[in-house]
Amino acid sequence: MNNFAVSRNDFNEWMVPVFAPANFIPVRGEGSRIWDQENKEYIDFAGGIAVNALGHAHPVAVNALTEQATKLWHVGNGYTNEPVLHLAKQLTENTFADKVFFCNSGAEANEAALKLARKVGLDSGVAGKSGIVAFNNAFHGRTLFTVSA
Repeated sequence: MNNFAVSRNDFNEWMVPVFAPANFIPVRGEGSRIWDQENKEYIDFAGGIAVNALGHAHPVAVNALTEQATKLWHVGNGYTNEPVLHLAKQLTENTFADKVFFCNSGAEANEAALKLARKVGLDSGVAGKSGIVAFNNAFHGRTLFTVSA
């Protein structure tokens, strides 16, 4: 038994179980390795979740996040910002796309892709085709559209 302020069992008491987390609580990470409250080391095969599978505490990512945090912490889409415009320019100059659409999550990206496919279908005169191809038992997001896919 440990003397930590919280334990994995507290999840079952306080959290809505939309997923089943591991039976330990990670408290620090380096690259693909994480350590729990008792300093036991594990290999983290996910390194994050969904679109953020970056590993843990990589110095380049830490420096970039720290530098940006000293300028602007977060801006909503009521503003634009220099880094997003630089990335948009690079993407449009180096890919097939004329414009880009940035999302804050994979669920939002999937939702946008499904809506765009529907719009293209309507604009092309194939409005009657509304089927969606999706994997069974796969995670596509928690939006209404992606959950129903």
